[in-house]
Amino acid sequence: MRDIAQGLSSWSASGKRFAVATVVRTWKSAPRQAGSSLAVAEDGEVIGSVSGGCVEGAVYELASEVLESGEPALVTYGVSDDDALAVGLTCGGIIEILVRPAGADRFPGLPGVLEAMDAGRPVAVVSPLPDEGGGAEPDPTAAPAGQMIVTPSGAQGTLGDPRLDAAVVERAQGLLAQGSTGVVRVGRAGEERRDDVAVFVESFAPPPRMLVFGAIDFASAVARIGKFLGYHVTVCDARPVFATRRRFPDADELVVDWPHRYLESTEVDENTVICVLTHDPKFDVPLLQRALRTPARYIGAMGSRRTHEDRLRRLREEGMTEAELSRLSAPIGLDLGARTPEETAVAIMAEVIALRWGGTGRRLVEMTPLPIHR
Repeated sequence: MRDIAQGLSSWSASGKRFAVATVVRTWKSAPRQAGSSLAVAEDGEVIGSVSGGCVEGAVYELASEVLESGEPALVTYGVSDDDALAVGLTCGGIIEILVRPAGADRFPGLPGVLEAMDAGRPVAVVSPLPDEGGGAEPDPTAAPAGQMIVTPSGAQGTLGDPRLDAAVVERAQGLLAQGSTGVVRVGRAGEERRDDVAVFVESFAPPPRMLVFGAIDFASAVARIGKFLGYHVTVCDARPVFATRRRFPDADELVVDWPHRYLESTEVDENTVICVLTHDPKFDVPLLQRALRTPARYIGAMGSRRTHEDRLRRLREEGMTEAELSRLSAPIGLDLGARTPEETAVAIMAEVIALRWGGTGRRLVEMTPLPIHR
């Protein structure tokens, strides 16, 4: 829903009624991941996507029905083996989609959720899953009523039972801490070992951080692609003449400071990406000494193989262990044959994506018949 938040804010402010369709679960080679959303307004306007085009038409019709009935619906779409014209995913995947009515009358807490997302505050929306059936009236004994908004410090709303609320909030806060979206099952009275009730927890954690050190032309391209991929991008350089807004219009933050000093003063978590593009020992060595001892997901450094060997020697002299040095991706990026700053940025971000999702970096055509999506 983050991708369509601006449109939803506009609709909500104007008083429009709308329905939001969200991917809840996926199997096999599904085109979009859980959390991908499409919204349909009462005037027929559409924003977002749940399948890249495979089932958008069917979801549009279902969303229109949900708007009319006011009841949520849960439906599964998959590949159709019997009828080539039937609604299905040509990629062979299966997706389960929850369609919920929204707007001031059905989801009064939505503006607060959108505001929290825009401000970078973690928030999760908990929605009961109705019976699957593409718009059929849900069985009141099978799913709780209501919707909840969960933050790290508490929750608003209720699913109808305090015990159920407490169990779901605890699970939702765990998913929110991980930045994960998914389905939670508990007993009707909150029992951990039962699965009578299924709720969809849609987490909106702050975007992961990308710290780019070295205000060079390659850094500008990396910042631009990093921002496109959803990172909160900070560019840091000790030289004020280079770290300017004109040179880095896409960066969320520009910092003029010695890289190692800034790294010591800023938050780094397990989702942070650190790109060291200075390839100058007086910047690199003290910076990497500190970076390699943080929980950052990815730490890459630019430079030739000779530069990297010299860098490793200096870091060993400073007491860095082999286990710490093994976390360093250098030379940075995948082998794409990149030449320009933009191509190099693609190679760097391709390595970041591969590390995040467990990709190999190989050509897909060489990996037949292995699945495309893990």
